[in-house]
Amino acid sequence: MKVSTKWLEKFFDQPLPNAEVLSDALTFHAFEIDGVDKVGEDDVLDVKVTPNRGHDCLSHRGIAKELAAILKLPFVHDPYSVKSPQAPESATISVTVSSALCKRYIAAHIRGVKVGPSPKWLQERLEAIGQRSINNVVDATNFVMFNTGQPLHAFDAGKLTSVDGKYSIEVRAAKNGEKMLALDGKEYELKDSMLVISDANEVIGLAGVKGGMPSGITTDTVDIIVESANFDGVTTRKTAAALKLRTDASSRFEQVISPELCMHGIAGMMEFVQNVTGGELVSMVDIYPEPQQRTYVSVTVDQVNKILGTKLTGADIADVFQRLGFPYKEQSDIFEVQPPVERLDITIPEDLVEEVGRIIGYDKVPPVEMPALSTTPEVNAGFYAAEKVREELMAQGYSEVFTSVFAEKGERTVLNKVDGVRPFLRTDLKTGLLAAWNRNIPNKELLGLKDIKLFEIGTVWTGGKEEIHVATVNGKGVVEEKVIEPVAGSAYENLPLSSAVQYKPFSRYPYIVRDVAFWIPEGTDEVEVQDLIKQEAGELCAKITLFDRFQKADKTSLAFRLIFQSFDKTLEDTEANTAMEKVYAALKAKGFEIR
Repeated sequence: MKVSTKWLEKFFDQPLPNAEVLSDALTFHAFEIDGVDKVGEDDVLDVKVTPNRGHDCLSHRGIAKELAAILKLPFVHDPYSVKSPQAPESATISVTVSSALCKRYIAAHIRGVKVGPSPKWLQERLEAIGQRSINNVVDATNFVMFNTGQPLHAFDAGKLTSVDGKYSIEVRAAKNGEKMLALDGKEYELKDSMLVISDANEVIGLAGVKGGMPSGITTDTVDIIVESANFDGVTTRKTAAALKLRTDASSRFEQVISPELCMHGIAGMMEFVQNVTGGELVSMVDIYPEPQQRTYVSVTVDQVNKILGTKLTGADIADVFQRLGFPYKEQSDIFEVQPPVERLDITIPEDLVEEVGRIIGYDKVPPVEMPALSTTPEVNAGFYAAEKVREELMAQGYSEVFTSVFAEKGERTVLNKVDGVRPFLRTDLKTGLLAAWNRNIPNKELLGLKDIKLFEIGTVWTGGKEEIHVATVNGKGVVEEKVIEPVAGSAYENLPLSSAVQYKPFSRYPYIVRDVAFWIPEGTDEVEVQDLIKQEAGELCAKITLFDRFQKADKTSLAFRLIFQSFDKTLEDTEANTAMEKVYAALKAKGFEIR
């Protein structure tokens, strides 16, 4: 998530430290930072919010609250503390929620808005985090979402169908084959597993994902209905994935957010109505059949210290809970904590221990030695046998590969198919191994190998049972496969450490091979000769190998193979030829005789 430091400052009455300090604070106590970008006069952090905190930290408010706890800063301007708006219920709106997948639905009718460009400060806030400014109404809904974490959507009330003098809105399951023209201009065909918002005539929104074009906001809009709702996370994710329509709103509902945030979203929108868009709240409907219950989680000082290996006092733990804004009661070293409504991840004592550990800093947790094992671990016969086979094959010059467990044919089908092409579990290793061998053969020269020799150890499903097999393919393409029989060993052996070199990216474009052979006089440094060839061949020379050497009288014949390859394109012969001409010229200048 992109987080603006200028935006974060609005939650505090004192200046924040620079972006580097903020980045370190979050990295060591909460979330990784993917980078910091300079956008105008703003520093924007790219925060990797972990899945267990998506319900409260996919917002500037959530990140600001984390920083307040970590840096011991007073969290002064909390949008959750804004007073909820009051308005007559059901005066102009009728809302029906026909699905349990919608836990709460608030619809607020606002009359007399003036749609136009957003003020400069609002445009800058949104653009800093990569959002395009549209108009003051739409920008307001986006600002509230990125500020509080609660997605909003605004409908043009004048485009909705009125029934008995009221705007009629229903939250329901879509009908198979039903279509919606979305705000992105594309028409989507829906399924009954999806949740939609409709008026009396048509679908006006895809719940939690995107609004519909028929009710979109334009410069002619005067009255709007603002939706602040809570939709099922799994359904939202499946809908967004099925339609390839993932949005900022859907990514928040996917993480499961508290239905209590709905009213905070409306409160935030009303601030914009008063200060930016103009308008008057006429009526509001709040459908909330099963309000979120407040919970309590208890933890003791002993539990905290036992799990963390610390010697914290009750005062140390109380300080953490106060910094986090967790209401609690303390009695006889027992803390009874009431997590804030947005912190859906706090459910068991260990969750509280984690909060204590990360806020005080894991660097403050003293290291302890792992306890000695009371018994020697039992040797797994299957694993032991596989390791022995692996060691033997690698000693013979074979390279290990891992191929897909899915196949076009087989005995056992997969319930959740990866694709429609390979819906079975493999019955052998040979098929995939030989395909891997054929793919590697064209790269033999580039790899500098005389033969491509591969092996794989893996699971197959054949004869109604699961087996561990090993398959090999030698330099001539001969494939062999057999079952690995378990071997009982008394103890695992200390196998040599891997000698694998660091991975380097490879080009997907074909390469060109050129050979050069020449005579050098006795006493010539062959390493210097190879370095000269490499230098003259240029950057397109991906590899150079001495493949032949013999001596005759006082002269030595050297033959080098040069591989030319580009990361950007398919090379032409003329490019390789030009490089080789430079090589020839350099060798002749040294007095070497080209063969």
